[in-house]
Amino acid sequence: MAGDIDSQLSERQNDTVATKIREEMARRRISRQYLADQAKISLSTLEKALSGHRPFTLATTIRLEEALGMRLRGADGYDNPPLPSHGHASEDFGAYSRAAVGWIEGRYLTLRPSFGDPKAIFAYCTEIGWNDTASNLRFIEKERLDAAFTQQGTVAIPNLSGHIYLATNTSGQHRLIIISRPSITGEMYGILTTLQAGRGAQLTPVSAPIVLIPMGSAPDAQFGRIAPDHASYASYLAYLKRTVEEPFAVFLPGPTVVD
Repeated sequence: MAGDIDSQLSERQNDTVATKIREEMARRRISRQYLADQAKISLSTLEKALSGHRPFTLATTIRLEEALGMRLRGADGYDNPPLPSHGHASEDFGAYSRAAVGWIEGRYLTLRPSFGDPKAIFAYCTEIGWNDTASNLRFIEKERLDAAFTQQGTVAIPNLSGHIYLATNTSGQHRLIIISRPSITGEMYGILTTLQAGRGAQLTPVSAPIVLIPMGSAPDAQFGRIAPDHASYASYLAYLKRTVEEPFAVFLPGPTVVD
């Protein structure tokens, strides 16, 4: 088995995989370093394989497929049979079947407060879909103003909590979104916990309300940093206010310090 995993692709297969990766990186506007981190391979390994100086191994190809959430094999001359998928996620993600979670697959307008401007709202797109290779749901962010910070990861839907978890793990660094099941109109409200960039290399833990709105309910969705004078600001702010006013998420005050 180890020999199969370590086996190298042929020159033709390598060219096919490299072309697909370059096209996908350009489409998603992600860097080679970001992809290498997501696939948990070294940047040197990725660059040498993309340049043709060292063929991809099957193990590296599988990791890249999982990171990108797409198949790099099975077409354009790379005729390996599709990887088996039992259509059922592991217990780590809630042991859901694809048929049971098909309702969540799609594109969502995503809103949260802007970290760079306290008066603005940050808007982008989140896509959720099934990954045959990993046999679970995955998400990827798109249309982000700060494309270098685009996130992607796994989706857990356990029955016990009744909530949905969108988790990113980049070399041990985690970001977590916890959102409610959809409301009657399809929105999912919750909380984002991540790291906020500060001065220099300083990173500070931060939490903020977040809303995912089906794109079908937002046909005129506007992305980027939405300032108070923007036409979409009032409606976007109403969504965020509902997160804490319902409340779908609670931000606890700190204890009172008495001298």
